[in-house]
Amino acid sequence: MKNIEVVAAIVFSEGRIFATQRGYGEFSGLWEFPGGKIEFGETPQQALVREISEELDIEIEVGTLIETVEYDYPAFHLSMHCFKCGLVPGQVPYLREHSAAKWLSLSELETVEWLPADIEVVRKLKNIGC
Repeated sequence: MKNIEVVAAIVFSEGRIFATQRGYGEFSGLWEFPGGKIEFGETPQQALVREISEELDIEIEVGTLIETVEYDYPAFHLSMHCFKCGLVPGQVPYLREHSAAKWLSLSELETVEWLPADIEVVRKLKNIGC
């Protein structure tokens, strides 16, 4: 089975978490934490800064690793490194690849339909109360 290694930004601001809705591909319409694939020679943190800049046209501050999710989709195995992140002051996300975005409180996290691997992160966030 093909293995894909990605990073995801759990962006916190004013007690809420940023979520994006996929606007393309097999999982179009489902919600996820933004991020993407790690390129050769990049650290996970460098990949996250690059991906968020490309996808949302913002700068983030990458903090601690919250969790690495290992998830088997039908066509591939996903390793997703999820980092707690903050917005650089004055930044406003601009959606380049996603169809929608929301800032959600912990109690609102389950109001959207998440990608399967991201559901594990939602559970972790609710348990640790970030």
